[in-house]
Amino acid sequence: MTTIAETIKADLISAIDNDKLVLPTLPEAALQVREIAESEDSAINDLVKVISTDTALSARLIRVCNSPLFRGSRPIENLNMAVSRLGMQYTSSLAMGLVMEQMFQATSDMIDKRLRATWQTSTEIAGVCHVLAKEYTTLKPDQATLAGLIHLIGVLPILRYVEDREIQVSSIMLDNLVDELHPSLGMLILQKWDFPKELQKVPFEYGNLKREVPTADYADLVMVANLQRAAGTDHPWGDVDFRAIPAFDRLGLDPEINLNDEEDLNAQMEAAMALLK
Repeated sequence: MTTIAETIKADLISAIDNDKLVLPTLPEAALQVREIAESEDSAINDLVKVISTDTALSARLIRVCNSPLFRGSRPIENLNMAVSRLGMQYTSSLAMGLVMEQMFQATSDMIDKRLRATWQTSTEIAGVCHVLAKEYTTLKPDQATLAGLIHLIGVLPILRYVEDREIQVSSIMLDNLVDELHPSLGMLILQKWDFPKELQKVPFEYGNLKREVPTADYADLVMVANLQRAAGTDHPWGDVDFRAIPAFDRLGLDPEINLNDEEDLNAQMEAAMALLK
């Protein structure tokens, strides 16, 4: 007898193979922000104009600038000052990440809780990635933050599918389904959204603990952030021996270090996570 989970899985895989799966679309504001940031003719004023139409986003960016992570000698009072301080690239990555939050909501209680929990995890990982990139690597902190925010994006179409069809499925079955399918779905979504190649592969590769690549990349950062978060918990990665993970070496990170015990780093990570919440 076929289980509900197997049926859902078969349906999803068939929809993917036939290009019939409805993938989430990047919010319009995020598309506009990215377009301006990537155009050589754009000025800071163009970015300010687009962002200022979203008052909540504007307020959050100003708050980000006045946070311990970015605080300068004088307080930031308006969006123009905020974008000038952060720079166009960082502003666009952060704005894209923040507008994505609205996608992680649903009408049914069970799915809504899961989506919000997924976003919560994503923001925590993004905060750790930001600090690791800034303190230990030459990778860009803005891209590292974005990598953390999008590494679970493949969860969205699975939960939407279950919600739209009002399928009753146990929590454990749903967990297994998500674990199995979200990496390849995440990669598909980021390809569709035309994200940079180095970010497209993050959802698919961050879970491969033995991966070998020539140099440290954003998938390494997301992997290490997840390992640090899982350490000592009952998560399957809770008792992984960090010394056996090549990503630590590539990132120049001591596998014996517990980031939570490093007061300065911990304060920075808390600050980075707070920005995204």
